[in-house]
Amino acid sequence: MTTSPAGPDPTMDAIGQAVTEGRAGDSPSARRKLLALWATIGVTGDPLHRCSLAHYLADLYEDPAQALAWNIRALDAADALTEQRAQEHHAGLRIAGFYPSLHLNLADDYRRLGSFEAATEHIEAAETLTPRLPQDSYGDLVRGAIREVAGAIAAQDRTRRASAPGSPA
Repeated sequence: MTTSPAGPDPTMDAIGQAVTEGRAGDSPSARRKLLALWATIGVTGDPLHRCSLAHYLADLYEDPAQALAWNIRALDAADALTEQRAQEHHAGLRIAGFYPSLHLNLADDYRRLGSFEAATEHIEAAETLTPRLPQDSYGDLVRGAIREVAGAIAAQDRTRRASAPGSPA
């Protein structure tokens, strides 16, 4: 989705910078920066900040239990986020578009932990919500990952996906 920011948001900028650092290979530094931001934001802070930060921070953990904790925080924050707040950040941003990815991530974490019943619940939620995804490369990426995780759940495969965010290239 290509939209213009509605106004400056230093916290979202700091989250973005840490994410870029993590994607460039310095996961420990990115994790430290995001954890420091989390300490500032707090568990009752801006839901957009909490959702974004937790969503990206989960990708920086190899341990699926640690990733799961952050992905749960991301989903909880999304549930507290209003459309008005989302659109203050980006005029075209819609909360509904967050949920397929959030449920996908939870399904993948539960799958890696061997909790296939919980994984199935979340992958089914992600599949149900795919119509909310944009018809673009991001939507295609999430839809493909949903199919991949669904197949791994069916096979009761607990291995980390090579295509998962944060996986070594």
